[in-house]
Amino acid sequence: MSIVTRFAPSPTGHLHLGHAFSALIAWRRARAAGGRFLLRLEDIDPTRCRPEFATAILEDLAWLGLDWDGEVRVQSGHLAEYRAVLDALATRGLLYPCFCTRADIQQSAAAPHTPDGAPLYPGTCRSLSADERAARIAAGERYALRLDMARALSAVSQSLTCGEESEATIVCHPEQFGDVVLARKDAPASYHLCVTHDDALQGVTLITRGADLKPATHLHRLLQALMGWPVPAYAHHALLTDASGRRLAKRDHAMTLRELRAQGHSPEAVRLRISG
Repeated sequence: MSIVTRFAPSPTGHLHLGHAFSALIAWRRARAAGGRFLLRLEDIDPTRCRPEFATAILEDLAWLGLDWDGEVRVQSGHLAEYRAVLDALATRGLLYPCFCTRADIQQSAAAPHTPDGAPLYPGTCRSLSADERAARIAAGERYALRLDMARALSAVSQSLTCGEESEATIVCHPEQFGDVVLARKDAPASYHLCVTHDDALQGVTLITRGADLKPATHLHRLLQALMGWPVPAYAHHALLTDASGRRLAKRDHAMTLRELRAQGHSPEAVRLRISG
């Protein structure tokens, strides 16, 4: 089977060295095996994603010397596909509307948290009757769609595992995420739903991504099982850090490829720098 990898940034800012490191790993894995390297833009958040950043991503990767196979998949152009997945889950009784605000959920500082640091949802709206849900929706209340984790796990017959290169096998425990949000008004589908759908649709066989996303594998494996999607192999790499040991991030104004280009650095020098 031919290897297929991907790099899937969100156009919410310019690419920094951490992004370049992740893209280079996926690109090298595909090219070394004679496989395919795909580029995908995860732009489903209209409040943060901007077209100029999408254009800059393509320019920066090309400057770095990375090429990709086929057309770039832009998630905002495929919202109907994600809606179809949500409809399929809803038909099976695996989704319910949640009217709680983020403030409602965060009001208890002592509340347990999910692996990605979010407060664990206590299930407040899970037991609402169908009539109450319908009435509140008809009244125009904002709501998110949550996965009923207990029902979802009951619908999966096999144990949830996947292959991780650094370990023999990952035994997945998606219940750590509780009743996770899969869609809300300001984001028609969640990252978790879109990424697993697209990886399956595009035939991705090896997912290389930062170690910070490793916990999400537990939830993604559940969605794959529920939807009958294939299970790729995973390789979570270490994160690039700054001089203080803090991982590079957009919010901390990490050095971008644009800035390095403006300073006169060559693509070869940048690739050598992030390759260690």
